[in-house]
Amino acid sequence: MSRIGKNPVAIPAGVTVEVANNVITVKGKLGQLTQEYSDVEVKVEEGQVLVERSSDHKDQRSKHGLYRSLINNMINGVSTGFTKELELVGVGYRASNQGQKLDLALGFSHNIVLEIAPEVVLETVSEKGKNPIVKLTSYDKQLLGQVAAKIRGFRKPEPYKGKGVKFVGEVLRRKAGKSA
Repeated sequence: MSRIGKNPVAIPAGVTVEVANNVITVKGKLGQLTQEYSDVEVKVEEGQVLVERSSDHKDQRSKHGLYRSLINNMINGVSTGFTKELELVGVGYRASNQGQKLDLALGFSHNIVLEIAPEVVLETVSEKGKNPIVKLTSYDKQLLGQVAAKIRGFRKPEPYKGKGVKFVGEVLRRKAGKSA
């Protein structure tokens, strides 16, 4: 039995979970998320969601823990939300936003302008003497990670000086430069 899959997911107050036609819908104060599922059974009873499988077939075992984790992330997302912070490390690296448009100056000849999805709340923080920070907040964990990875992909941190776009708290593997 999957150790993750057999744990029930508690439903907090203010969140409703509906299951119909192999689609689970979770509604909360921050938004609504839907997820299709297959090869497992999802039951809502007594304020918790249970994910069960009918056999020990390889497909069902692999999807058992997967769908339990996805449902848990959906419930946490619509009730509390998720946040990711990216830090721009480098001389002249700047970030600003006008609504949902993120404007990044990352040392290229032109600024990068990125239109962010409306489900993701964008905020930029620029303090004198500190690196600029881009804060992303959303109720959809997958979309949030995808947007953050796209921003990080414009200028990944390099191992010698550490310049680039990195997650706040991310530990980089540093290399020694050439020895004279």
